[in-house]
Amino acid sequence: MEAAQLATQAICRQDLLNFNPIITTGMQAACMLVISHIFHLILTPSGQPGPVANIIAGLVLGPSLLCRVKRLKEFFIQSYSIEYYQVVSFIFRVFFMFLIGLDTDVPYIRRNLRLSSIIAFGCIFVCTLFGAASAIIVLHVLKLQYNKWTLIIVIPLIIANSASPVVIRMAAELKIDTLEVGRLGISSSLVNEMSCVVLYSLYISCQTGKKFGNGILCLLFSVGLVLLNRHLAFWFNRRNQNQKYVSNKEVLVVFVLVLATAAIIESYGYLSTLACFLFGLLFPREGKTARTLLQKLSYSVHNFVLPIYFGFVGFQFDVDHFMRVDNVVMIVLMILLSTGGKLVGALAACHYLNIPKNEAVMLAFILNFKGHTELLILELVPKVIAWWNRRLHSLVIIVVVLDTLIAGLVVVFMLRSKDYYFSHKRTSLESQDTDTELRMLACVYSSRHTSATVGLISAMSGCQNVPFTPYLMHLVELPEKRRKTKLMYHQLQDGDQFSDEEEYGGNDVLEINDVVDAFTADTKILINQTKVVASFAAMYEDVCSGAEYFRVSIIFVHLHKHQRIDEKLEDGKEGIRTSNQKILKHAPCSVGILVDRGHTGFKKPGSEYVQQVAVLFFGGPDDREALACSKRMVMHPYINLTLIRFLLSESKEQVNKWNNDASPNDDEVLLAISDPGIQNEMDDAYVDDFKNRFVKCGRASFAEKHVKNGEETGKILREMGETYSLIIVGKGGRGQSSMLIGLTDWEGCPELGTVGNLLASSELSISGSVLVIQQYRNHLNEKHVDDDL
Repeated sequence: MEAAQLATQAICRQDLLNFNPIITTGMQAACMLVISHIFHLILTPSGQPGPVANIIAGLVLGPSLLCRVKRLKEFFIQSYSIEYYQVVSFIFRVFFMFLIGLDTDVPYIRRNLRLSSIIAFGCIFVCTLFGAASAIIVLHVLKLQYNKWTLIIVIPLIIANSASPVVIRMAAELKIDTLEVGRLGISSSLVNEMSCVVLYSLYISCQTGKKFGNGILCLLFSVGLVLLNRHLAFWFNRRNQNQKYVSNKEVLVVFVLVLATAAIIESYGYLSTLACFLFGLLFPREGKTARTLLQKLSYSVHNFVLPIYFGFVGFQFDVDHFMRVDNVVMIVLMILLSTGGKLVGALAACHYLNIPKNEAVMLAFILNFKGHTELLILELVPKVIAWWNRRLHSLVIIVVVLDTLIAGLVVVFMLRSKDYYFSHKRTSLESQDTDTELRMLACVYSSRHTSATVGLISAMSGCQNVPFTPYLMHLVELPEKRRKTKLMYHQLQDGDQFSDEEEYGGNDVLEINDVVDAFTADTKILINQTKVVASFAAMYEDVCSGAEYFRVSIIFVHLHKHQRIDEKLEDGKEGIRTSNQKILKHAPCSVGILVDRGHTGFKKPGSEYVQQVAVLFFGGPDDREALACSKRMVMHPYINLTLIRFLLSESKEQVNKWNNDASPNDDEVLLAISDPGIQNEMDDAYVDDFKNRFVKCGRASFAEKHVKNGEETGKILREMGETYSLIIVGKGGRGQSSMLIGLTDWEGCPELGTVGNLLASSELSISGSVLVIQQYRNHLNEKHVDDDL
């Protein structure tokens, strides 16, 4: 009945432009987006993220500036528009909390739940103490005589809370959501906010027996929807096996169910924030349904929903409250208590966890972002506290806005001033222990590469207890003449997207998705997928930028050649070769090139296909990187790995002679990098470590091959034949070794190095795939260390 009256009130207006709340709400959102975009362009050079621009846009549009004009104030600020704002706000927060849960890095939170909880609860505890003290001061200033305990509970919650949507958006804008401190900040903010929501819900449920019973009903509704979503997701996946995405109707079913359940929860007086987050968090990740939901929600939420939501936070800011001294004192006090509580709590928790102080300070300010749960509590508080007046409401809004703006400025300043501490450092595998998280990026140019790539991802996953984050990037060539879609939106079929980029990739996208979904269902390892549409000349830039953003330690790409039915390698597109060479040159981490012999070579390891893998070790940084890569594979239960070390048979030639084409000014740098004695010692130490850790316990095999020249080396390589399904070797960096002299006759692909070229040639008749590894080389030694070309 209320909805009907509201609709009648909106439609039956004589002056639709001036008095219709729907028009007002729409115009307000449109103005916020436009102003926000302008401020975003202005603030981007200074490093300020989007949410800051959104809040400033709302502040400019609100009563602090533009709404001081009487005509604009009458248009934008209407008493009977509050219901519309509440409905729109409710829909927005349901969608973005569901998306946050759907996009949450569950494995990371599961691994670091203890760290996140200690940091979050440390901040909550200290802020609660500070908030209780500030609440007592507020009681004294306002001379309130009743509902004291309610205020003492509400104020600490507002001060202690951290707005996870703001944190996630800020982290994405600043590109720290893949950095360790950023990921820890996101998970800590989620634990913080959900804990505050739970505390508030417990407070509501403990007021009366009826409310406690309503809370139990809300819990049952939530559990029921989680189970229903699982069945619907699997059913939709089966129904759309031959489609890229599920249909719009099926997506609408999920959205309606989530909205309806959230509305039921809020109708009982509880916050639906936690429930919507859990709906997304527990939604099945594998399959087309989750992929479609992510695509449908991500663009609209990040580009429309969140900017309008953050803008509305700034819109409620009123500068008139700064005209009174007692208001300014209360605002400054609450900001100091909030910031100080987060700093003290984060520093204490990080000291206990042995986290550096600079990261602790950044975590404190990350957790001081506000603007979500605080607004919800402010909407519900007047229903609980009769004396809650507009003045106190406005003061809390001002504190929320200023806290977020100050925290954003501090985080940006810290990132810029201490870039070294927060930069990506795990650029190779040699320096990492096998117990640390491995982040890798695998690139495929077509669907024929997917099977081998997924097999390589499975092999690199090693032991299930070791953290592993794989990314799969589909590289699609952009034609010179881009085709323009001529279909209107209503002419698109269900599940199609209004984007000409969706046309690129053809059926490859469907085949890649099917292979990835089957792998995820079988191994429970989630592969993060992304697609790049670019020309081959510029494709390397997207790959390198993606590798830097994802902070991966190694990139895997496919050789431009592919295996024919007669098991011979055939040249593919020259653009792929050019792209690979540029990736090797500019990559911010190590790179592996896979020579895939799909019919006879490496396949996904499993009980039916136990893979025989060989690592060839001649010496040098690239071979050590190849051996480091094999350390990840050796822990896989269905891989039998053999390390084959090649040594010169004459002791007087044991020391490699490295090329020296550097200029005289670079002699010291070159000596430090390429001293053969140091390199040989590093080689011996690395091989001995591998033998002690994996060969002695029987996980791997080891063999030594003594050769005099390249001819004997080639003879040993020919004997491998069909013994191994995958052969791993370093690209180069060995200098002029007698073991490789005479092997340059087979050079056709400089990107593979001497040994890689020989293994990829048809001369050896090897049936296994070949993986050639190049270790990351910084700008100092990149031009000095010669490859074996």
